[in-house]
Amino acid sequence: MALPSPHLDDRRFQQFVDDAKRYVQQACPEWTDHNVSDPGVTLIEAVAHMADQLVYRLNRVPEKNHLAFLDLLGVTLFPPAAARADITFRLSAPQPEPVLLPTGTEVATGRTETEEAVVFATTADLTVVPCTLDRMLRHEAGGTPEDRSQDVLGGEDVPAFTALPQVGDALLFGLSAAVPDCVLVLDLDSRVDGVGVDPRRPPLVWEAWTTGAGWTAVEVDEDSTGGLNRPGEVVLHMPSGHAVSRLGGHDAGWVRCRVVEAAAGLPAYSESPTVRSARAFTIGGTVRAAHAETVRDEGLGASEGVPGQRLRLAHAPVVDRPPLLLQVAERAGGSVDGDALESGWQEWTAVADFAGSRPGDRHFTLDAATGELAFGPAVRQPDGTVRQFGAVPPKGAAIRAVRYGTGGGRAGNVARGTITVLRSSIPYIARVENREAARGGVDGETVEEAKARAPITLRAQERAVTARDYEQLARRAAPETARIACLAADTAASGAESGVGENAVRVLVVPQAVPDRGGRLRFEQLVPGDELLARVTGFLDERRPLGTRLAVGPPYYQGVTVVATLHAFRAAEAERVRADALDTLYAYLDPLTGGAHGEGWPFGRPLRAGEVFAALQRVPGVELVDEVLLHPADPLTGRRGDATDRIELAPSALLFPFDHRVRVVEAR
Repeated sequence: MALPSPHLDDRRFQQFVDDAKRYVQQACPEWTDHNVSDPGVTLIEAVAHMADQLVYRLNRVPEKNHLAFLDLLGVTLFPPAAARADITFRLSAPQPEPVLLPTGTEVATGRTETEEAVVFATTADLTVVPCTLDRMLRHEAGGTPEDRSQDVLGGEDVPAFTALPQVGDALLFGLSAAVPDCVLVLDLDSRVDGVGVDPRRPPLVWEAWTTGAGWTAVEVDEDSTGGLNRPGEVVLHMPSGHAVSRLGGHDAGWVRCRVVEAAAGLPAYSESPTVRSARAFTIGGTVRAAHAETVRDEGLGASEGVPGQRLRLAHAPVVDRPPLLLQVAERAGGSVDGDALESGWQEWTAVADFAGSRPGDRHFTLDAATGELAFGPAVRQPDGTVRQFGAVPPKGAAIRAVRYGTGGGRAGNVARGTITVLRSSIPYIARVENREAARGGVDGETVEEAKARAPITLRAQERAVTARDYEQLARRAAPETARIACLAADTAASGAESGVGENAVRVLVVPQAVPDRGGRLRFEQLVPGDELLARVTGFLDERRPLGTRLAVGPPYYQGVTVVATLHAFRAAEAERVRADALDTLYAYLDPLTGGAHGEGWPFGRPLRAGEVFAALQRVPGVELVDEVLLHPADPLTGRRGDATDRIELAPSALLFPFDHRVRVVEAR
């Protein structure tokens, strides 16, 4: 148990007032009016207020000493992290020339009477490249590509695949240029010949040829052709690596539509669809944006020419996108490392510390939480010499921040479809949208959190030994994650589903997810990305003991469907009761915020029907919970298992609420 922090003086305002009144009665008994309206009592309260402020400041001395000790240990507050989202810009019409959206283009959510707009800025340039359809090839499974460009462009009906389409048959579209990160539209004129398939889920995949990865799956935004069975448009979001390649003797930016196995329970093609005409064009593009406002050309003053000078940016906290670009104006003929420099602006580089900085290195450090910049110090060595760590800007040289981003925090985690406002002036842009929720935003660390983290950091010493060490270090590597859990070696080895075996640890990562409007999470939101897993794995791999095997991945999500029958009070509206009951079920079983304590459903904790009874009984308007059935479910296929009153979970499993069914019986 930690030693309690002493109160140097535990008296408070009211105690000062009461003591003063007692002293007055002893020293001046003729003063009998002690009501708050008396001028003398007012004077007593004023003095007591000043004394209370002095006591408050005195009691903060231990906290100040504690913070000074943390500062000596190098424990600093973690800055906030900025949420990120992929923003899609839609053009008003296809353009004959490329449309450039520069880095720093700002978009935002809509502003309301109660909420300010949340601003995002793009982190890279986006060029919407115009294109046309130059070639069309038909590639039968196991065969060679066949050029059908003249037939299609001439208006003839051309079968897209073989007479009886086989898995692997493909129809290839050759574009006049590569269109990475663009929104591509294929306008097709097709007939209803590809019978037998479900037009909502045809057995087709769309792919694009990319550098290094070959054929890569393409996200389909819209397919109004019903699987190439009627005239319409196929809207595709092209991958970043789309490039021109040579296929069938022709150079083009290739996109293909390939036949795959039909999903379980769905029919396959019995005849090949046909294409009479086709054309292609780009109508927009997608680029990553961060929750930050870009500050440009901020003057920071002049250099004093002494080591260790500190400056402060006007806006804090500072986020890593866009990165801070600091420049110092070097005087003509001046020197930093002994060599003459040309007059003009010189770029300086941010470093974590000056331990590896030489006297001529143009380095500086940045405290992202406070926005404070520091240049290299001069340190006296044991032999009496003074060593300079990092260069010192010449005296009188102007210093400026050319560009940096400020913002971050949880406020940037907005739902999909909410970023709709274009703040920068860009011609030809009709609308913007975020097709997925923005995530990754984390508030800056508080002093109390730093004080709780410091003992763990000192004990672990950058080494992962216990399960708690792994969890804390993984949280440092990826602070934007929602939940992290580490299974001990014996626990991880006991479950066949773990796949890690003996002498191993398994770290479970649950990414941050923003529910859609209505408070519902989608299953794909809970799957961590490859970049996040790689970052956590690399960080922990450098700190694990030798001989320990490490596995980092998502938990197993056990879907559960609740089927319940409720009886409502006579005055309650049945539809309202049903909606509230569904909200309660999704909230209670939520893997991020559910459970009895609102901290997410515990790993490995089974679900019992009695808990659901109790949760539903608290719903306003519910008189009686008649029946509750639990069904294990697969969130991917939608299949449900047999009804049960208890769902067991493995130690590495979490619940995922899926497709609940609630029936409300109205009172008669």
